[in-house]
Amino acid sequence: MHRSGFAALIGRPNVGKSTLLNALAGEKIAIVTDKPQTTRNRIRAVLTRDEAQVIFIDTPGLHKPKHKLGTAMVQAARATMREVDVICFVVEAQRAPGPGDRHIAALFDKGAAPVFLVLNKIDLIGPQEIEKQLSLYRELFDFDACFPVSALARSKLDALVEAVIARLPEGPRYYPPEMITDQPERFIAAEIIREKMINATRDEIPFSIAVVVEEMRPREGKEIIDIRAVIYVERPSQAGIVIGKGGFLLKEAGSAARAELELLLGQQVYLDLWVKVKRDWRNREGSLQEFGYS
Repeated sequence: MHRSGFAALIGRPNVGKSTLLNALAGEKIAIVTDKPQTTRNRIRAVLTRDEAQVIFIDTPGLHKPKHKLGTAMVQAARATMREVDVICFVVEAQRAPGPGDRHIAALFDKGAAPVFLVLNKIDLIGPQEIEKQLSLYRELFDFDACFPVSALARSKLDALVEAVIARLPEGPRYYPPEMITDQPERFIAAEIIREKMINATRDEIPFSIAVVVEEMRPREGKEIIDIRAVIYVERPSQAGIVIGKGGFLLKEAGSAARAELELLLGQQVYLDLWVKVKRDWRNREGSLQEFGYS
């Protein structure tokens, strides 16, 4: 019997959902930073075995939105919970349940898809603390199973995967066995550029950055891929910060993005980056549609 289906990674911002997705996929699918709300879209990673195919879905962190972008992100995460076969509620092992965790747990329906508690970052605490934290989180909901893991160390993930597979319905593969994500290359390229810009900037700037890859094509007669991308910010002052003195910051982030893109694509990349201002784009429906966030 072959099983196939979808499993959602749900939780607060910055609990390690994207790191977990990458660990489950065995490759980098989702960008990872230390800034909350880095993930803005639902990102799929395909795990294929002889007996099963699991599509893990990384979702934006559930939070109290402060703009239309945040609202769209929360709506995407909540919609995903209604569409999948298994829900993995990812929490931080070193933190006791807070108001955000309680709010999310209240959204679960015991009669719907099974809900697994995934206690992430156990590498930061001791064995006795693990049991204590599990007990605290079990008070929030009657979970179908609990899994202490370390996504960063890729530790204790096998039991989680086996449990997810066991709860999937019988069915065929949705994707070819060699496919690890259904994200188009342009989307992945834009996300890599955004990741490098987030890591290079500070304060509120990362939340105001959007990246659109306008062109991505092989250069005629050359083993080079030309990528032209626009980095959007909300205010002229932010553009100056993103570019940096003498263009240093933009060059530094671009160099890091180009190196990762070349590894991903297996070819030399010429990366042409531009910075433009689109005022208050996070609160404009047209801009959210243009950037693929709604």
